[in-house]
Amino acid sequence: MVVEEIKTLILGADGMLGHDLQKVFPDAVSRGRDLDITDEAAISAFIRELSPDLVINAAAYTDVDGCEDNRETAFEVNGNALEYIAKACSKVGAVLVHYSTDYIFDGSKEAYVESDAPDPINVYGESKLLGEKNIMESMDDYRIIRTSWLFGVHGKNFVETMLRLSGEMDIVRVVNDQFGKPTYTADLARKTAEIVGLAPGIYHITNGGVCSWYEFAAAIIDNVYPCSSEEFVRKANRPMYSVLVNTKTSPMRHWRDALKEYLNIRGNGEN
Repeated sequence: MVVEEIKTLILGADGMLGHDLQKVFPDAVSRGRDLDITDEAAISAFIRELSPDLVINAAAYTDVDGCEDNRETAFEVNGNALEYIAKACSKVGAVLVHYSTDYIFDGSKEAYVESDAPDPINVYGESKLLGEKNIMESMDDYRIIRTSWLFGVHGKNFVETMLRLSGEMDIVRVVNDQFGKPTYTADLARKTAEIVGLAPGIYHITNGGVCSWYEFAAAIIDNVYPCSSEEFVRKANRPMYSVLVNTKTSPMRHWRDALKEYLNIRGNGEN
C-alpha cells in the first residue's frame, strides 16, 4: 500500500523504520537528524509552518543498555519530545502516529493486550512510557503503535548482529528465557498506513508468532547455543515475556516468513 493523498511528515526518516515508511508514504516530507525533536521551538515551528495532515514519528533513542547510562537523553528524546510534537500536531489539526515498545511492560504476564497496565523495568521502557503519556495528555487524534524486536534492511538489528557474530565466533550464546515477537519494519510500515485510517488509540502491531531470542537466532545462524539471562547479564533488565497481543486489527504474517524475505533481500543486495 502506498499513501499519497494527504500531506505527511515523517520524523526519524533516516532510521531503519523511517526508510521503510518513506516507501509507503513516498510524497511525505522526511526529516532525520537535521531536525532536533528535543528542541521545542524548532519542532513546533516546523510543524506549524508545514501544517501537515499526518505526522509519523519514528525517531527514538533505542539503545536499551545505553539508556541506563544516558537517562537524561532517553527521557528527552523518548519522553519530553513527544509532548512538543503532540502539542504542535494538536495546534495544526494533524494526526500523530508514534511507535512505542513492548518494554513498557515488566514481563510478569505471558502476553499483553493494549489495555494492560504498563510497568517498565528499565530506563528505556520508562522513557517510552513517558512519551505515551505525554501524547495522550496533549492531544486526542493519535495512534500509538507498540511494537517489538524490530529488524529491517536499513539499520542495526538483531539479525545483522547474529550474522556478524556467527562469522567471528565458534559459538554464539543467546538467551532462551526471554520471549517476544520479532517484527519486520517493512511490514510495520505497510500496516501503519492502515492504522492511520482507524480510530485513535493504542495498537499492538507485530509479526505473528512467539519465540525466544535463542529461537530467533537459530532461524538466522547455525552456530548458536542457548543460555539463561543469569548467564548473560546486561546493564538493563529485560522482561521475561513481552509478547504483544493485537486485538484491534488483522494479524500480520509470521515472523519466519518475514525473516525469509529479509534475508533474501539482504542476500540479493536490494534496498
